[in-house]
Amino acid sequence: MPKPIVAIVGRPNVGKSTLFNKLVGKRLAIVEDTPGVTRDRLYAEAEWCGREFLLIDTGGIEPNSDDGLLRRMRQQAQLAIDTADVILFVTDLHSGVTASDADITPLLLRSGKPLLLVVNKADTPGDAPLELYDFYSLGLGEPYAVSSVHGHGTGDLLDAVVGHFPPPEEPGEEDDRIPVAIIGRPNVGKSSLVNHILGEERMIVADEAGTTRDAVDSDVDNSYGKFTFIDTAGLRRKSKVEDGVERYSVLRSLAAVERARVAVILIDALDGFTEQDSKVAGFAHEEGKACIIAVNKWDAVEKDDKTMGEERKKLENDFGFMSYAPILFISAKTGQRVGKLMEMIRFVDAQNAMRITTGKLNSLLADATARVQPPTDRGKRLKIYYMTQVSTRPPTFACFINDKKLFHFSYKRYLENQIRGVFGLQGTPIRILPRERDRKDT
Repeated sequence: MPKPIVAIVGRPNVGKSTLFNKLVGKRLAIVEDTPGVTRDRLYAEAEWCGREFLLIDTGGIEPNSDDGLLRRMRQQAQLAIDTADVILFVTDLHSGVTASDADITPLLLRSGKPLLLVVNKADTPGDAPLELYDFYSLGLGEPYAVSSVHGHGTGDLLDAVVGHFPPPEEPGEEDDRIPVAIIGRPNVGKSSLVNHILGEERMIVADEAGTTRDAVDSDVDNSYGKFTFIDTAGLRRKSKVEDGVERYSVLRSLAAVERARVAVILIDALDGFTEQDSKVAGFAHEEGKACIIAVNKWDAVEKDDKTMGEERKKLENDFGFMSYAPILFISAKTGQRVGKLMEMIRFVDAQNAMRITTGKLNSLLADATARVQPPTDRGKRLKIYYMTQVSTRPPTFACFINDKKLFHFSYKRYLENQIRGVFGLQGTPIRILPRERDRKDT
């Protein structure tokens, strides 16, 4: 289930960024007294009462300004509103209800999203200040008096925010439809690939980079199975993300990866590997998704019988941090190996969901530790008592040991390689979590 999105909006200089920092628990947004300091939207993960969500900070809305910068800030805020599941409309207790607040209110109401009125800078604890009642005139229901500096009232606010989230999904049988995110830099052929799989021109395809601005879901039922393809806007380098629409696209692309079970990282065969490709893949890797590296436009490459092998070696080196990911050379234009890609999507999804019994794991563990003894430090040797799988997507294993300090990265990698060597787990990251066993149990 994707994380809900909460957008903080309001006119400039009402303390939106300070509230963002308080709710996230980190000083991520630049905070100054000068209106308009937050020109770009920031987003970060937050958590309350066990519910995780994405929090978006926006630049101030000046509804009637023709200034170029303020107009772009207004556009970004509107895009954040469109993306959000819950909106926090922040106002200033000291300023009272302003004409700008009144003008912003209809804009927010038109969104149809759950809307909470936040009256900031209520820094004195105790009974609600009399000035608070003026804000009922906006017609948005009960205002929440908070102090973004001291944190007063933020607990009640977050309770209300979480109350608007859909109920968490109950664990049960997984949908047999596989959600697949097609991710990569702009203009590598993501929409063309989805169109070929769909067999129709569902996505707009153009040579101009960044044509796709949003994440689009398309269900596909074919001989390979049932899939939902999420075509996403390309992820550009941060310096290239200049306007609100581009930033909105990045947010939607990251959200698409969260929603997917399989991420197809699309590389342009003509441009080759770039640093941004590594960052895109790194996000999918960190999220624990099954991953496939697909090199598109292979039909346009001049090649001989050695070209594919040489290119594969380069990519294996470039993507060394995710050596488990299979590499396919495809053409969305001609359909070359797209069928193989579909087969691989089903395969890596199954690998991502694989469960291994504790008995098989500990048989492997006994062989692995006999072959290469656990490391020692200052005369003390690492003892691994047993290993068990605790979750899937990605496959995650708890390794019960005597001392976490002795569980060096190199030995952890050795055990990971042993697990892969026996059980496969191709196309999926795996996690090994060291757990110190209670001394009473030793």
